[in-house]
Amino acid sequence: MSRLAAAVAWLIRGYQRFLSPLLPRACRFYPSCSEYVREAVVQHGAGRGSWLAVRRLVRCHPFHPGGYDPVPPRALRTWKET
Repeated sequence: MSRLAAAVAWLIRGYQRFLSPLLPRACRFYPSCSEYVREAVVQHGAGRGSWLAVRRLVRCHPFHPGGYDPVPPRALRTWKET
């Protein structure tokens, strides 16, 4: 995990520990949006993880039914010899 990804994961963990308990539960998904962001950044790195997080946060609104929405697995890259 890169330093940037570790820093983002650390900030999210701080939010989960100190700020989130003070706010009403509003996320329609499991895992929660903050946990999704942390998992996405840890699994995919800061760049792709942030993109996945933005896509998830856009879907988290009152008109979406929510439900189980895990972080997609990291795609295996295959290298072809030329």
